Amino acid sequence: MSENENAAAPAPETNGEAAATPTASAAPQAEAEPQQEQAAPEEITYHAVEKDGQVTAIWEMQGRKHLRTIDPRSRQGQEILRLYTAEHGE
Repeated sequence: MSENENAAAPAPETNGEAAATPTASAAPQAEAEPQQEQAAPEEITYHAVEKDGQVTAIWEMQGRKHLRTIDPRSRQGQEILRLYTAEHGE
């Protein structure tokens, strides 16, 4: 059997002893840690949402995941827009 099949198998029943439970729960955690180390974190990017030529929202994204929406009128929204226009000369 492969490691994944062992981790998915139910723990053998005992006479009310909880000794088997820590062993069963420790195996999935040990397997999950190497996967997190292998995956590189996605870069955070900002996307302007425009309507009728005006920026109505700024989306903070990590890869394809939407983290939050920033109001372009807020201090942070204005900083992001200022940095973008300074870099691109628009």
